[in-house]
Order: sequence, then structure tokens, then C-alpha cells
Amino acid sequence: MKNIILEVCCGSADDVIQAHKAGAGRVELNSDLFHGGLTPTVGELIVAKRETGMKIMTMVRPREGGFCYTDAEFATAIEDAKQLLANGSDGLVFGFLHQDGTLDLERTKTLAKLAQDAGKETVFHRAIDVVPDWKAVLDDLISIGITRVLTSGQEPDVSFGTQTVKEMIEYANGRIQILPGAGITARNMDRIIAETGCSQIHLAAHKDQSDTSVMNNRAIYYGGALYPPEDRFRVIDSDYIGGMVGRLEDR
Repeated sequence: MKNIILEVCCGSADDVIQAHKAGAGRVELNSDLFHGGLTPTVGELIVAKRETGMKIMTMVRPREGGFCYTDAEFATAIEDAKQLLANGSDGLVFGFLHQDGTLDLERTKTLAKLAQDAGKETVFHRAIDVVPDWKAVLDDLISIGITRVLTSGQEPDVSFGTQTVKEMIEYANGRIQILPGAGITARNMDRIIAETGCSQIHLAAHKDQSDTSVMNNRAIYYGGALYPPEDRFRVIDSDYIGGMVGRLEDR
């Protein structure tokens, strides 16, 4: 059986530490996982790299809500990318589209070149799941040397998109890596691997962690209208991830 790389989607330096503890092969470091992952701070990257030494891919996404950015947002993405690469990132994760959902090849080239000039990897993220023609996008990404694509097979959950992921892998034919993600769990992991023929998977598994520093006034909320509980936060569940890593090693 081929070895399967397990990449963990992380939202903090603590997440990376827990993913490393669990035996993950690689992580993707973000901030704000609630909105699908935004650019992490340089401080998070420095601490995560110092504490684990593991391979860390860093998200470059200046805001939530789509992938067609203003000039100022794109300029911010460029500066963030430079800082992340200078502080130990092993590669950049990004995606740029036009308003009609087609690939913004010029902006994609710009970020790709920054990483490639530094000898680092590049990942086009799940923006590919909303493009009208994924084959055309793969052709373009291959032409500029993108390392891999993160995809759910253009479905809300990759467990429903395994046929498309399989077709992507076959179409790519080794010219670009295809990384399935979104909704992978201990229950469906083996099926997704079998149905897609993939060599790597991307997932997150968090548990609640308590922070009682706000208990003196339970009426106060610091977030938006969703009003999430202020006395807890989420962190990677290393036991859960570790169990999945163990199963992959036993294959």
C-alpha cells in the first residue's frame, strides 16, 4: 500500500503543536478557520516552526468572502507572502479568481513566483471548487508550476466529490498533486482514499478548550451577531488525529 500524507488544517501555533504531537505529515497554518482560513500572523508561524520544526504551509488570503480582491488587498497578500516566506514558511496556499469565477492567472503567477524564487511549494486552494472549468484551470496551474491543488471535488463535502477528485488525479497524471479535503473524518477516510486513489489528505479535527477568564460577566460578547461562547476556544484534537495517523501507517 502506498504511504498517505496526512495534512492538518490549523488555526494557531497551538494547533500546529498538537498536529505535530499526533504525527501529522504536514500542516496548513491559517487564522480565522470559521471563515475558511485567512492569512496567519508571522508570530504564529515563528512559534509553530520553532516548537515543531515540521513542514508548514501558510495561507495567504487577505479577507473572507470570495477570491476576487481589491488592489489594496492583493498588495497586502504580496507583502504577507514575503514576510511568511522570510520567516520559515515551507510554501504558500492561495487562490485568485475574477468576478466571473474564472482563474486570475496573472495574480496567481505573481504569488507563485514569490514562493518558487524562494524554493518553496505552492498550493492553489479550494477556489478551484467554484471555477466553471476545472480542467482548464488545472492546465493553467500546471503551466506555471503550481505544486498542488486542494479540492473537495467541487462539492460542499469531499465525500460527495470523490468521483471528480478521481478524475482530477487521472487528468493531472502526475503533472500536479491533487489534495482532497473538506469533511474527511475517521469514519470516511478509508473510503475517500479508496474511491479517489489519492496519496494525501487534508483535514481538521478540533475539540473545545476552556478559558474561564471571562466568567465574571457572562453577558459580554466580543464577536459579531453569532455570539459564540466566550469561555471556550477550539484546538486540534491530537488524540483523534493520532488515531487516523496510526491507521494510515498500518495500511
